[in-house]
Amino acid sequence: MTSFHPLPTTHWHTLQAEECLMQLQSDRSTGLSTEQVKERLQTCGANELQETPGRPRWQILLDQFTNIMLIMLIAVAVVSGFLDLKKGQFPKDAIAIFAIVILNGVLGYLQESRAEQALAALKRLTPLRVRALRNGKEIEVEAQDLVPGDVMVLEAGMQIAADGRLLQAANLQIRESALTGEAEAVTKDATALLHEEDALGDRTNLVFRGTEVVQGRGLVAVTNTGMQTELGKIATLLQAVEAEPTPLQTRMSQLGNVLVSGSLILVAIVVLGGLLRTGDLSLFEQLLEVSLSMAVAVVPEGLPAVITVTLALGTQRMVRRKALIRKLPAVETLGSVTTICSDKTGTLTQNKMVAQVLDTPYSTYRITGDGYEPKGSFYRGDETAQPLPPDAPEVSSLLLGSTLCNDASLVQDGEHWIILGDPTEGALVVLAAKAGLERSSLQKALPRRVELPFSAERKRMSVLVENLDSPSTQDLLPTQSPYVLFTKGSPELVFERCTALQTNDKGTEPLSAELRQQILGENDRLAKQGLRVLGLAYRPFETQPDALQDQDEQDLVWLGLVGILDAPRPEARKAVERCRQAGIRAVMITGDHPLTAQAIAQDLGISQPGDPFLQGVQLEKMSNLDLDEQVEKVPVYARVTPEHKLRIVQALQRRHHIVAMTGDGVNDAPALKQADIGVAMGITGTDVSKEASDMVLLDDNFATIVAAVEEGRVVYDNIRRFVKYILGSNIGEVLTIAAAPLMGLDVPLTPLQILWMNLVTDGLPALALAMEPPEPDVMKRSPYNPQESIFARGLGWYMVRTGLIFAILTIALMHWANSNDPVHWKTMVFTTLCLAQMGHALAVRSDSQLTIQLNPLSNPYLLGAVLLTTSLQIGLLYVPALQTFFGVTPLNGLELLICFGFSALMFVWIEMEKWVIPLFRKDKSE
Repeated sequence: MTSFHPLPTTHWHTLQAEECLMQLQSDRSTGLSTEQVKERLQTCGANELQETPGRPRWQILLDQFTNIMLIMLIAVAVVSGFLDLKKGQFPKDAIAIFAIVILNGVLGYLQESRAEQALAALKRLTPLRVRALRNGKEIEVEAQDLVPGDVMVLEAGMQIAADGRLLQAANLQIRESALTGEAEAVTKDATALLHEEDALGDRTNLVFRGTEVVQGRGLVAVTNTGMQTELGKIATLLQAVEAEPTPLQTRMSQLGNVLVSGSLILVAIVVLGGLLRTGDLSLFEQLLEVSLSMAVAVVPEGLPAVITVTLALGTQRMVRRKALIRKLPAVETLGSVTTICSDKTGTLTQNKMVAQVLDTPYSTYRITGDGYEPKGSFYRGDETAQPLPPDAPEVSSLLLGSTLCNDASLVQDGEHWIILGDPTEGALVVLAAKAGLERSSLQKALPRRVELPFSAERKRMSVLVENLDSPSTQDLLPTQSPYVLFTKGSPELVFERCTALQTNDKGTEPLSAELRQQILGENDRLAKQGLRVLGLAYRPFETQPDALQDQDEQDLVWLGLVGILDAPRPEARKAVERCRQAGIRAVMITGDHPLTAQAIAQDLGISQPGDPFLQGVQLEKMSNLDLDEQVEKVPVYARVTPEHKLRIVQALQRRHHIVAMTGDGVNDAPALKQADIGVAMGITGTDVSKEASDMVLLDDNFATIVAAVEEGRVVYDNIRRFVKYILGSNIGEVLTIAAAPLMGLDVPLTPLQILWMNLVTDGLPALALAMEPPEPDVMKRSPYNPQESIFARGLGWYMVRTGLIFAILTIALMHWANSNDPVHWKTMVFTTLCLAQMGHALAVRSDSQLTIQLNPLSNPYLLGAVLLTTSLQIGLLYVPALQTFFGVTPLNGLELLICFGFSALMFVWIEMEKWVIPLFRKDKSE
């Protein structure tokens, strides 16, 4: 026995079936022997998808505490605890800080620890057992024991367990949507010999792991198993994709670096400055306490929790708009999207084949209506819509043939209409129903007696119906013969068997060369519009034959053409236009035919006539450099493979785009995982695509992506709003603390008081700011540069400016209070800082509008948060247990009024800025 080695060839579709068997050292009638199977299992391995180990859970948890801000807080807690214990005090500051560190670490862990389930979903696409020929007998074997050279037996309803070359096929149709993304079942042909460059969806002599047999039977020589299958290649791509940090994660990391480095510099200045000014080393411990308070003040401890809650609120709003977010950071990333790469079928289109054009030699009709609902009108030229076709016999006969030469049914399920059977045949049933022709009643009047079914070789179907002389059908029939044969199929193949055409007076006319050229030209014109075109014809019979033969489909009378299209979603056009207004580019990436893709893309406004497009064959030959140059120009990609989709996304990312990628099939999973936002289909999507995605569309609608992008922009705007609120306040705290020793005063704030401010008096209003409604122009501007800093567009300068005002007001109060009220001055400083943040929260809602101009009820949560936080702060001053815990003293009425007065100045200042700064800019521009 010759030793078997795995074959490197991936071009099985270019070889004859017998040549494949020779290379596989197998036999179509006996399959492999037990010894051959054992050897090949050792050489090729089990027919399984192999998983690479991911990050262990403990490492994910540990990584949460490598954040530079948390590291600084841990160091502060350790030093603070040491100083408290040295003084014989309970280390409550250290315990509080450690609690915050642990809380933030747990929040981060929960976001990142979701197990990757995409590969597990891939594995579920393989059946447990299959039928195969072994030792000349047909037996059931474990799917994992299949090896190259095995001969599989296929029947309707089976799931295919390995890739293979067809040896025999009888009316075999396989649904490959999970792999290619195209919904229509593929008719397979064992005798076909294809070209090397033919796309995966065009390889009609191959079958693939993870696909499903819809009808017919087949015999397959297994060519690839395990990770060598097309499904295995997708698994390899899926596991090779590494998650990149989102724009928000990048900006928060940058923020942490700036805050910590700035804090350390300020601490060094205060400690060294204090020591140099006094020359007294005994003050080191006091200066160290100052630096600890500054370090706690500079870190926005509540920010991670506020961001997490804000993203969670965003997910709830998106669910109401039919978008389910699977990964929290995706909420904000949506707001940064610059390019949406969308599949065609089901996302931009309805995933419902709809007849749109009816053409006879005498007239052409455009048919309206959406989906499978049997409602629509017939337009001829510029004429007004008509509820029924005009009194044209050739049109009535064409509609009659469409519904009789058909195996599909139209059924109403509640409020929805569904098709039972082939979608293309369903489109013909709906077309006839729009004209008032109901299939079930027509079948009673014209019962089917004999049929010649569709096959891949013939590419047509014929039925012989009996004319029972029913009054309801006499005006529809093209002939009064006892029997009528109706034929439908490929226009060229049906037309070549026609010798005449039906005229518009129920007669016939011989087909001249001029008429033939006219009809074939019309067929080409419809095909170039991306329509799937069917031709229909008939032939009268005087007697019923026992069975139809191929020769019976001769001397046919031509009826006409029907153009069918998976129609665009009506709302998709508006969504594409909204994308354009928002500065977002929509790109179509599909496995469908280029003409169909171009027609839909132009209809939706994704591309314009003359725009370039690329096919998978062309992509295959392009280098990454060439693709990078083309990717900014090409709006449509057709006949693409999973590797092509992945390369397109990567090329866009190399051009610094934030990419949202939609998909529903297994083939889409690698690109979904690579994209900044992977968007899976909730209705038609496979488990694999959903597990690899960041977001799931509950209605499979492109318009929902645009709605989610709008929510993402609102979330990012609100994050920026509360970041500048929190950090402006924190800078004021830091500067106040730093000024105290320079004024010869004690530290005015303890770490515990600072934590109270950062978590409660900052946190609650910040959460309320996350509920701000969208600005009116949120989808009428280009997306912000995804590489922009968190401090971009004036945010950094605003925080510094606001922090300075905070500090100046508080330092002024500190100086006055220390001189006039040395007992309560620290409590007054603490209270003023907390109350000033309330005015800041009210004023920060808008950069341009005064607070009085805003509708106070547009965000009632903010008013509630301000009132609640103010009440909590006042309660802290007068509840004895809280006084002791936070180290404050109760203020009298005048002292509290002074605190409110100084706090109100913060609100007045920010409102004045809104009024003065635009005037300054206007004067400067003039």
